Amino acid sequence: MAMSKVVSMAEAIGTYVEDGMTVCLEGFSHLISFAAAHEIIRQQRQNLTLCRMTPDIVSDQLVAAGCVTKLVASFFASGSAGSLHELRRRIEHHDPVALEVEEYSHYGMVCRYQAGAARLPFFPLRSYAGSDLPRLNPRIRLVDDPYGEGTVYVVPPLNPDVTIVHAQRADRHGNVQIWGISGVQQEAVYAAGKAIVVVEEIVDDEVVRSDPSRTLIPSHAVDAVVVCPRGAHPSYVQGYYDRDCAFYRRWTAISKDSALLQAWLKEWIHGTANHDEYLDKLGGDYWNDLAVEPRFSEPVDYGSRK
Repeated sequence: MAMSKVVSMAEAIGTYVEDGMTVCLEGFSHLISFAAAHEIIRQQRQNLTLCRMTPDIVSDQLVAAGCVTKLVASFFASGSAGSLHELRRRIEHHDPVALEVEEYSHYGMVCRYQAGAARLPFFPLRSYAGSDLPRLNPRIRLVDDPYGEGTVYVVPPLNPDVTIVHAQRADRHGNVQIWGISGVQQEAVYAAGKAIVVVEEIVDDEVVRSDPSRTLIPSHAVDAVVVCPRGAHPSYVQGYYDRDCAFYRRWTAISKDSALLQAWLKEWIHGTANHDEYLDKLGGDYWNDLAVEPRFSEPVDYGSRK
């Protein structure tokens, strides 16, 4: 029988995230593992290359904490709620130090993960025609079409040392089920050398087997499973809690003031031993406005041989 892959957050980060690594932390508005990012900050990892299709608040926090020296990403915004002022300070003013950035389009990042997952040497795409990005990023290249006339842009594969994603649930072996916006979690996991999946809950094997189509990440691709309820806050988890839009709006003022941002990190991350203490600090009543009502899908009959 397969062994359990369930470990604590501290153990997962301590085992699989080392200084100098390339770390993918994916989740597209939905299912962003802030709890994992906070543990990276608590363990004071340094010199990381962070890969995110959409660098939002979690990127601002990791950069401000001194964990990240290079960002590989697209669409720099705080979840459409404002600017990421720590990133702006680093990029625009090199304050306190410069942040190296390798920028792609959203689809360019998707193609990089797809190439990485399939172990392809590159991935072709059309979306850079008329864009300045190929001029700014020499890794986006224009090549001859080997099957016809003309040219096509290509991007290189992305193979992180470790990918961290969030999901609704998994069994103890690491069969991971996701519903709602899935982003590129599956591709990012297959592209990586190691994979950590953070989930809201562990369920029995029979629950996963009862609805196999929701298993987007199978156990053979997963190295560690961390159970961390509400670990995606302030992003959301479909069916569990809503997006904390008020926090996203507050972040603009926090990140705009460097001293205020450092004070926030000290109080809410370094000042808490783990995510449970972070939740205790928020308080139980905090979740009243983020609660969601049940909305079940229609049952699916998979059938079974008689």
